[in-house]
Amino acid sequence: MNRRILHALLVLLAGLTFAASALAESVQVAVAANFTAPFKAIAAEFEKDTGHRLVAAFGATGQLYAQINHGAPFEVFFSADQSTPAKLESAGLSVPGSRFTYAIGGLVLWSAQEGYVDDQGEVLKQNQFQHLALANPQAAPYGLAATQVLNKLELREALQSKLVEGQSITQALQFVSTGNAELGFVARSQVYKNGRITSGSAWEVPDELYEPIKQDALILKKGEHNRAANALITYLHGPKTAAILTAYGYTLPQ
Repeated sequence: MNRRILHALLVLLAGLTFAASALAESVQVAVAANFTAPFKAIAAEFEKDTGHRLVAAFGATGQLYAQINHGAPFEVFFSADQSTPAKLESAGLSVPGSRFTYAIGGLVLWSAQEGYVDDQGEVLKQNQFQHLALANPQAAPYGLAATQVLNKLELREALQSKLVEGQSITQALQFVSTGNAELGFVARSQVYKNGRITSGSAWEVPDELYEPIKQDALILKKGEHNRAANALITYLHGPKTAAILTAYGYTLPQ
């Protein structure tokens, strides 16, 4: 190849690379704890495909909501429910029309011990354990769902003294995985991958025992003009995201 042509092509390539880099942005994202693993998987694909960079903070939905209300620099919010994003929307803290349901979660009664939890959840009624972990129902939608299950099964009063609360669903999982609780209610996404429970033993709680955990996301006012924020929301509707959500046991919204 002629050296002049080669040089021109290299200059053009360098210019295109610089232009793409200049257009790339970073976005601050608040992510509900149950969505930690799938979000990290989505983020890796998103950054590779778009060049944008995601900076994420994970926590209980209620805690993240409080931080947003106190001026935290988040630009996109992935909640574990619908009511919290709706409150932000009503308060004028989000971009109008940006809220949508990105996933529907599932609740699992899980133990790190093989064979400890039966596939019908009878272990709860047998009441032979010392501690049952769940997330704080005031801050975490999965914790609220766990209390709904106990109420439906009429076990809340009998098990009340054995309940240990984590501030988020991540902490509830830690209580069980470290043996500080023999079993606990966790998000399916935390212990599920590619069609099966990854370790321990579990009862996948029937949907009729708790209200659907519809999880909404939105762009916050601070991210209104951030290209990366808008690109992320668009990416959430794509096929790669759908495959990741399904792999982690979420139901896709219709």
